[in-house]
Amino acid sequence: MLYIGIDLGTSAVKLLLMDASGAVLNTVSRSYPISFPHPGWSEQDPRSWREAVLGGIPELMRGFDASAVAGIGAGGQMHGLVALDSAGEVIRPAILWNDGRTSAEVEYLNGTVGRAELSRRTANIAFAGFTAPKLLWLRRHEPENFARISKIMLPKDYINYILTGVHCTDFSDASGTLLLDVEHRRWSPEMLSLCGVSEAQLPRLYESYDCVGTLLPEIADALGLPRTVRVCAGAGDNAAAAIGTGTVGGGACNISLGTSGTVFISGERFGVDPNNALHSFAHADGRWHLMGCMLSAASCNRWLMEDVFGSADYAAEQALIGSSRLGENGVYFLPYLMGERSPINDTDARGVFIGMTMDTKRADLTQAVLEGVAFAIRDMLSVARSLGLDIRRSMLCGGGARSPLWREILANVLGIELDIPVSEQGPGMGGAMLAMTACGEYASVRECCAALVRVKERVLPTPELTEKYARRYEAFRRIYPALRDVFRDMAALENASIGG
Repeated sequence: MLYIGIDLGTSAVKLLLMDASGAVLNTVSRSYPISFPHPGWSEQDPRSWREAVLGGIPELMRGFDASAVAGIGAGGQMHGLVALDSAGEVIRPAILWNDGRTSAEVEYLNGTVGRAELSRRTANIAFAGFTAPKLLWLRRHEPENFARISKIMLPKDYINYILTGVHCTDFSDASGTLLLDVEHRRWSPEMLSLCGVSEAQLPRLYESYDCVGTLLPEIADALGLPRTVRVCAGAGDNAAAAIGTGTVGGGACNISLGTSGTVFISGERFGVDPNNALHSFAHADGRWHLMGCMLSAASCNRWLMEDVFGSADYAAEQALIGSSRLGENGVYFLPYLMGERSPINDTDARGVFIGMTMDTKRADLTQAVLEGVAFAIRDMLSVARSLGLDIRRSMLCGGGARSPLWREILANVLGIELDIPVSEQGPGMGGAMLAMTACGEYASVRECCAALVRVKERVLPTPELTEKYARRYEAFRRIYPALRDVFRDMAALENASIGG
């Protein structure tokens, strides 16, 4: 049998076709636009996702036996607010995970409702990207749109709705809404009341590997697929990537270098970071995980290469960085181009180069960006270690993981071994594996991971370079505290300018 995995990303959807042995037979990518209406805002039209998926699947199946497709599973960008009216039509562009407009709502939730109370209700505190603050923003600033809401969905849930007609979500994705009682895997009535929405407006909750339905007849016929194709609930992109890299069971770790950067640590039991610097979410395998997320990771490198340097030759730019320069760069970069989430939770933070001199070269800036992202990932890993988690090895996935230089930098900044999976299609492969489980190809997600996930390369840190980076990290971690008040003052001026 064949299975389709959907990775609904921020800039593109990536589709893969996989057989039951885990072999990736074909991939298709279709991009779509993203809008930044104001500084710190980030929006997307969900209908562009629909067009990309429905247009991409026939292309994916070209040359393959479509009658052999048994299941479809999606991993998708988390937290995005998709609002549908009573006719099932999109009310307004989706407010995305990296949107920072909700600082006032986050301050109200964390300050007035209180961090301790939010953590009791949902196992998490408010972050600007989460869905609940966006609902509060919409109720305050666009009351006419808020009043029209019939269904509230997350991005990949909208795709499942288009495919099946079912309003559904899974526990991993729902964990990032700040509307879910994560420990008890149910919607929080207190949070729904606070946001002015009802449970009837929310999708039905499923485990990620549950079948939510089969393809609508008209969709199946349009795609050339059997009407019997089963669609599973799927997962948030990071949980799906964790499945795709076999990150299940207690203490397993996956680091993703995608548009955003994440540290994902799976666990057998529910637990909460007492400082709420890491998120406590449900995992796609039916258990739990802790996760830290930085908003700009590989996107920082793309910004420097394409928008600043005007170059698409990433390998050539990185070739200018000699191995002797690793651990020696005097230029530092704060990777906060969209504000930052874990662990500082500051929508006002911004990207900064510091330490430049008349000797600074183009390659120094490239190296500073790669190292700055690695240092920010170490910030999150340091929080996990402070909780007593002994992380000595991690899987590594995402577009940035294709860079041998970045892999070497990251292994030495973190001081851990990094395993590179055979398949680089983390969320898409995870989605397909969840579909396999929903179709009974494997008895459990863990059995599927054990059978299909393989490591092709291991990157080892070297003691000398790790020690050099440890000293550089100590310098890096002092930069943000020194600039925090400057960022706040700059944001106040920016807001006054918009308001005026």
